[in-house]
Amino acid sequence: MENTQDHLHKAFHDNRLLVKVPQVTVFFWIIKVLCTTVGETFADYLNNTLGFGLNGTTLATIAALIVVLGLQFKSATYKPVLYWLVVVLISIAGTLFTDNLTDNFNVSLLLSSLIWGLLLALTFLFWYLSERTLSIHSIYTNKREAFYWLTILFTFALGTGVGDLIAERFNLGYGISFFIFAGIIVVLSLLWRFNVINHVFAFWAVYVVTRPLGAAIGDQMAQNDPKYGGWGLGTTNTSYIFLSAILALVIYLVVTKKDQIIIDSEKA
Repeated sequence: MENTQDHLHKAFHDNRLLVKVPQVTVFFWIIKVLCTTVGETFADYLNNTLGFGLNGTTLATIAALIVVLGLQFKSATYKPVLYWLVVVLISIAGTLFTDNLTDNFNVSLLLSSLIWGLLLALTFLFWYLSERTLSIHSIYTNKREAFYWLTILFTFALGTGVGDLIAERFNLGYGISFFIFAGIIVVLSLLWRFNVINHVFAFWAVYVVTRPLGAAIGDQMAQNDPKYGGWGLGTTNTSYIFLSAILALVIYLVVTKKDQIIIDSEKA
């Protein structure tokens, strides 16, 4: 069986290089928001509905993530099912990491947000110093992919802390939080459109903000708290709805290959 290194050599020989992450299209952002919602609701589902508890849910999620992430690193090319499964598990893990700091170690949401923000900034710094690029179009080596997934983990953890801080600690509710984060995404998109910020900064900034946006959607649908609002569908129904939507979109991408990135190896 051809290993990853052999595949990369062959790709270079053919003057083509398959990047191991998807192209950023409308499908990317839709699935990403769906994944962030699942990260919020499915963590609650395992924790409360199935009775795993916070510690049990965290251990089970980390174990599953290690297995799936190992498969992702071994894969020579971008595989939509595998890639988005990793994103779902990292979304759940990021939620749980912040919840553990809050519930088990009594770390305030403000402090945990600052911690995750610092770790995210340091990851970007070391990534750039090592590779001289933060572009997702360059994810075709194990080192760059490691930086990529570590960055995504910290964006989910940071987004969880900021989202909970605004929605609950500031008593704004889930609906208002949704419009706040949606507005921030619109502003970032306009700044990118008019070349005020570059595409790399715009991508990662929006990636962070879509985490609390998705969480606000999930909480709005699942919760039934008079203080914060909600539709009362419960974490089980909400998780099933969004997991089904993710599966349908990923199957579409598997069939159409609309989000595969192929670049000229001479320009990599």
